[in-house]
Amino acid sequence: MLLEKYVNQSSAGFSFSRKQASEFAKQVATDFNPIHDEEAKRFCVPGDLLFSYLLNRYGITEQLSCQFSGMVGADVLLQCKEQDNLITICDNQDKTYLSLQHNGACQHDLAVIEPLIRDYVKFSGQNFPHILLPLMQQHQVMINPQRPLVIYESMALSFVRLPRQKVDLCLTASSLSVDGKRGNALLEFSLSEQGELIGKGEKRMILSNLMPYDDAQMQQMVAEYNSRKVAA
Repeated sequence: MLLEKYVNQSSAGFSFSRKQASEFAKQVATDFNPIHDEEAKRFCVPGDLLFSYLLNRYGITEQLSCQFSGMVGADVLLQCKEQDNLITICDNQDKTYLSLQHNGACQHDLAVIEPLIRDYVKFSGQNFPHILLPLMQQHQVMINPQRPLVIYESMALSFVRLPRQKVDLCLTASSLSVDGKRGNALLEFSLSEQGELIGKGEKRMILSNLMPYDDAQMQQMVAEYNSRKVAA
């Protein structure tokens, strides 16, 4: 199973170590955000890993809507709570980190789910610089190099019919709205099976601590990001 080595499971719940979460970010999602480095002071488990865990455990339904509400630290014991069509990931203090609303028919076949997870998290992990950089250039803003913070807000999948084979994911649109030092990015993508359009999806992110765009500083950030990618 794809996620088996990236999660610790017991009768008490599940958790992710720094090593597991960092390796998932780099090896599966190709996400080299410093916040997922094993030694990072402000370390957090990738939101894509939490989302992937839920898909792996509960399957994919015709309608999925995922809301992120907190950053998960390493080795935090988590549980899944189910109520009607809502699944929440919480800790022992009942703090909620993620809520997943799901409706419609369900597909549990891991031969379909795991390739979709791989493609989605790889697409998601490549937001910077490939997608976000042109948007920041367009709006003449940039994330602060001293504290680059880009966090998940939500994501959703919607299927006309559930896939039976490998799904192909393709970006269809991207946009950024700016309000002071905060930016809201929206990425939209299509979901196809053997050339047939069977669904669509979207991912929303929050960009914090925005500042005026400076090409030299941004190119330095991109160079540092690429060097981290090569060194990983």
